[in-house]
Amino acid sequence: MKRTQLILLIGIAVCIGVLLSFLKTTSTYDTVETARKKPGQFVHVMAKLDKSSPIQYDALNNPNYLRFAAIDSLGQRMIVEYNNAKPENLEMSDRLVLKGRYSDSVFLCKEIQTKCPSKYKEEEAKGLKHPGSVPLPTTQP
Repeated sequence: MKRTQLILLIGIAVCIGVLLSFLKTTSTYDTVETARKKPGQFVHVMAKLDKSSPIQYDALNNPNYLRFAAIDSLGQRMIVEYNNAKPENLEMSDRLVLKGRYSDSVFLCKEIQTKCPSKYKEEEAKGLKHPGSVPLPTTQP
């Protein structure tokens, strides 16, 4: 085997190894049902805040404890416990990405990522342009 072929073969093997390591670190969003089937395994769940049930948070007595209910896109509900300060925009968020583990009928959340509605939605509803938008051509009769 020639030296260049050997170097090329080693380079391809390294590239495959790097790609496989990236596949292990990528994650997909789980539903409440699939998270329940993976107890103890770290998962990401896309859900929204269940505004019909109360949020348990007492900033004076225990500012690092938050408990609330979340509903996924399939309508399944779960109780979430978060041992950190409550995100400021939790109630305003459109969606939540909850990262953690399911254990004993409670989702133990390590990180909450809030997804708020775009600030441009309101402008678009009013018919206003936002930066970078191109005006649509108008047809005249």
